[in-house]
Amino acid sequence: MSDGPDMYSKARALMVAEQLERRGIASKAVLECMGRVPRHLFVDESLATHAYQDGPLSIGHGQTISQPYMVALMTEALDLKPSDRVLEIGCGCGYQSAVLAGLCARVYAVERVPALFDLARANLMRVGVRNVSLKLGDGTLGWPEEAPFEAVLAAAYSRSVPEGLRDSLAFGGRLVMPVGDSGGQLLVLYSRGADGKVSRRTLVACRFVPLMRDHRPSRG
Repeated sequence: MSDGPDMYSKARALMVAEQLERRGIASKAVLECMGRVPRHLFVDESLATHAYQDGPLSIGHGQTISQPYMVALMTEALDLKPSDRVLEIGCGCGYQSAVLAGLCARVYAVERVPALFDLARANLMRVGVRNVSLKLGDGTLGWPEEAPFEAVLAAAYSRSVPEGLRDSLAFGGRLVMPVGDSGGQLLVLYSRGADGKVSRRTLVACRFVPLMRDHRPSRG
């Protein structure tokens, strides 16, 4: 994966130390991966100098690139293995996809906004990430042709886990997504045991954009 100028390398290191480690992100793999992924290349050039600040940034179309800490928290919660296949819903500019791709075998990312689908594809190619498959379509349906997945990450909220995502999760798999409404959400980790039973653990209060159904036909 390509790296940026030294000023951004230092900014990434500071982000990892102050925003992630200091707040309790303990996974060495996640910390190292986020120390490598050039976040500034996933935002508009005018926002590049703000890319490693502690907060979300606009990527247009009413969407944002999530706060670095939230990206790290959701990724760590999935407890990824190198052999895992991950379903990502709402890939936006592709930054979260790149982080996941650095930790697993393959990411299957679904985006409903055509312009963001194209942006994510261009950004991932630009930084040399090759193990992400992209699909334009309704994220609530998951990606049935490639299911099941060892992990599922949704970067948009719903009142409950859509059936398409729940059915996408393999036995022994983990799913993380914000659950709630426009008044506020909780980031929740769902774990499916080997017996098929699902347990739920609340991680933190959060605020995301809504997971909306899209009726446009999908294209890979």
